[in-house]
Amino acid sequence: MKRIFLLALMAIVGRSVPAQVSTMVGDRVAAFYPENYDARQHLPSPIFIHELVPTGQVPSSWQLRPLFSAAQGRSTATFSVGDADLYGCGEVYGDLRRNGETVGLWNKDNGMYMTDGGKRLYQSHPWVLGVRKDGTAFGLIADNTWKMKVTTDREVRFESEGPAFRVVVIERQSPDEVLRELARLSGTISLPPLWSLGYHQCKHSYVPDTWAMDIADTFRKKKIPCDVIWLDILYMDGFRIFTFSPEQMPDPKRFNDYLHERHFKSVFMIDPGVKVDPDYFVDQQGMKGDYYVKTRDGQPFEGRVWPGDCHFPDFTRPDVQLWWATLYKDFMATGIDGIWNDMNEPSVFGGPDGSMPEDNVHGITSSNTPIKEASHLRYHNVYGYHMVKATRDGMLMANPQKRPFVLSRANFLGGQRYAATWTGDNASTETHMKASIPMTLNMGLTGQPFNGPDIGGFAYNCNAELLAQWTAIGVYFPFVRNHCSLEEVQQEPWAFGPEVEQVCRTAINRRYRLLPYIYTLFRETSLTGLPVMRPVFMTDPSDVSLRSEQQAFLLGADLLIVPRWAKNPVLPKGRWAAFTMEEGKDDGYQATLSLREGAVLPLANLYQNTDTYRTDSLTVLVNLNAEGHANGLLYEDDGDGFSYRTGNYACHQIEAAAEGKMIRLTLKKTDGQRSQPARWLRIGQLVGGKVYYSDWQQGNEATMRIRRK
Repeated sequence: MKRIFLLALMAIVGRSVPAQVSTMVGDRVAAFYPENYDARQHLPSPIFIHELVPTGQVPSSWQLRPLFSAAQGRSTATFSVGDADLYGCGEVYGDLRRNGETVGLWNKDNGMYMTDGGKRLYQSHPWVLGVRKDGTAFGLIADNTWKMKVTTDREVRFESEGPAFRVVVIERQSPDEVLRELARLSGTISLPPLWSLGYHQCKHSYVPDTWAMDIADTFRKKKIPCDVIWLDILYMDGFRIFTFSPEQMPDPKRFNDYLHERHFKSVFMIDPGVKVDPDYFVDQQGMKGDYYVKTRDGQPFEGRVWPGDCHFPDFTRPDVQLWWATLYKDFMATGIDGIWNDMNEPSVFGGPDGSMPEDNVHGITSSNTPIKEASHLRYHNVYGYHMVKATRDGMLMANPQKRPFVLSRANFLGGQRYAATWTGDNASTETHMKASIPMTLNMGLTGQPFNGPDIGGFAYNCNAELLAQWTAIGVYFPFVRNHCSLEEVQQEPWAFGPEVEQVCRTAINRRYRLLPYIYTLFRETSLTGLPVMRPVFMTDPSDVSLRSEQQAFLLGADLLIVPRWAKNPVLPKGRWAAFTMEEGKDDGYQATLSLREGAVLPLANLYQNTDTYRTDSLTVLVNLNAEGHANGLLYEDDGDGFSYRTGNYACHQIEAAAEGKMIRLTLKKTDGQRSQPARWLRIGQLVGGKVYYSDWQQGNEATMRIRRK
């Protein structure tokens, strides 16, 4: 026992482990160290919030143990998992159930997912979630940033092109318990600003600025809710980051003021490539500070991206992260609200595998002989991770009173602490629309709940039918953004005529009415790590018939979403009550919504943006269980800033109960110091596919007569 602790501690403080070691590092969490594990090649880990501390010996009954091996410069850890159903692996194109796949963990600018069948994309997540036939579950983490691949079958095999690495195993009674433990170890997202949960509109690019203004005005004129207008790279001066084109964006402050007056936020793109230009202030600072990634002979690496030849900041260095953070102060002072970090795999045009050479060097400030642990092989997968960490720090330095919103294309397991993400440059095809569901679900099962696809598709021309279908389902994703390439047709909600415009308006209206529930879910995930968007098998992990369902999904635990195009979806058991939010003719596109038995669903009145959104008037849908009860939660705060951390929030328990021939609904504050608004409530009882409403009633209590089917 003493020897085990000693050897594990040797690894923690940076010395090699001479023989294989296993130790508990938490409640039903075990870490396994291979022979000759060298912590200097791996630590500090980007995955874990705190370094793992041994707490005891792994019991002899522990079943999931790795077999370590090494040959020809490759290190491998293999687990025998039998017939468990496997999920996770982060951002991968394909089915929800991952069994029988090999996933490449080497971040790749992979437009339309064309390389390697989409099994190697923009992010790397060395994580596998397993669910056994009895519903018990486990999680496997390979604590390794080096170039790697993972094979998921009856054996889960992590194979790295770097030195021997440790693995961590989580054992729990259910998948949600495993995800909670992953969050405890690896961290959760911070509570995002409310505006980031609204609808976003983007194109590559809306320039000149008058075009973006016109887009904003059109949303308001047509009464289609929207919160954010995005600016891609064409707003820059010659693609120089942190600059504005005199022709396309002559007065960025005036532009942002224009948006803010109309209750819009703006998000601007910043790439990592710094144009090689001795007269450009960012490159001047980067060269003077010696802040760039080096070639193997110690010279600043140059690679081509949008501006031409570029230097690349070495974000693995704390001094470079600090420098990068300082660049945001003047940039954000123009009124920019959010930042979009793209191309940060890093993408290099014409480079080996579309990136920089594997023998580039990180972590040095001179032309000294590079050391092995500084190899790009080690740091490639976390280049984007370190970039978004520095970006988030810079936004907080610039606007300490605001919650930062950062969107990143590249990231790594643990990077959910710093940025939201999207599934990259997809295509405007029905196949990619349908695949966006399992892709988003598996990101949630990997600890990254704030994600979603480009609605309508980025590449190729969208069409009316596809935009209607995709918007009608995309509004239930955690991140909701319509985005397309400059070369393709317009795909704003009104782009294909009045009929599709109305389909999109109806769907987006639903998103905004659901915000009380969605914001409460984001608060939950910020505390627990549970996904916002969940596979249906999480309703009953022991029901193996649900394990492969990837058309229908859950929003939180209580709301079941079934696309209208779904064919023979396998749905969870129980009395889920279907309902609609609209009156009148069905447009044939909107998803079928069903509320879990025993649940309540708070809905807001319809607002056009989150600036004017309020929760002082709520409709609460109720699906009573067999005992005549239903309950749920409602979370409220300012929607931005950090006063919630010192008590300026309110968490309410919503209770509905049958009392004789009446339903009584109450909202009771259970936590927080935020005062109650003067509230109006009405009850919507779900019976036989219809919603029956009470009259509006003032206060935190309402009643209505029970309807019978």
